[in-house]
Amino acid sequence: MGCQGCVIIQTNACPHLPLAQRRIGLTGGIATGKSTASRLLEQRHKLPLLDADVFSREALQPASPGAAAVLKRYGEQVAAKDGLINRRALGRIVFNDQAERRWLEALLHPLVRERFDVELERLKAAPVVVLVIPLLFEAGLEAICSETWLVDCDEQQQLLRLMMRDQLSPTEAQARIAAQWPLAQKRELADRVISNRSTNEALAQRLAAALQQSVSP
Repeated sequence: MGCQGCVIIQTNACPHLPLAQRRIGLTGGIATGKSTASRLLEQRHKLPLLDADVFSREALQPASPGAAAVLKRYGEQVAAKDGLINRRALGRIVFNDQAERRWLEALLHPLVRERFDVELERLKAAPVVVLVIPLLFEAGLEAICSETWLVDCDEQQQLLRLMMRDQLSPTEAQARIAAQWPLAQKRELADRVISNRSTNEALAQRLAAALQQSVSP
């Protein structure tokens, strides 16, 4: 099967670890379709998923050290019932203040990396594992992957999808997009760029084709 819209890009920016296990680092920009792609890989190909967003949410559960640190820093601005963090309020803070975003990332990234280490050990017998990491390159986590895939779309699609999905104004959506590295930069770093510019079924076909291919060292 051909891999329409699926581009292989070689990079020497950060060599992958030599791994017996195939670890697909799945990333993308916000609202480019990472969740759809990961769901397709899990449901159609029965691949185990490890999701950085899930680990980040767990790191902010009530009574956790992460939640305590966030509440200490922001107080009532982000406090919800029963010790929960109001993630929407937290997002408004960090997506509009680079220093605060960096503080939150410095808090969460080590906790997320620790969870990946634990879960990868648990899944060490699996031949293929998908690591869903929105900030894969920003956090330097490509080193724990054997290959990196970027779920891609054009920038206008990304903006419109984000506005519709999260009910954001254009200004709010642009602030969230600007908090991540540009898609153009990620395209240069990814081993494989998978287009998500059309239908879910087209995306499914491209993912299936990518699974049949290997990335050259």
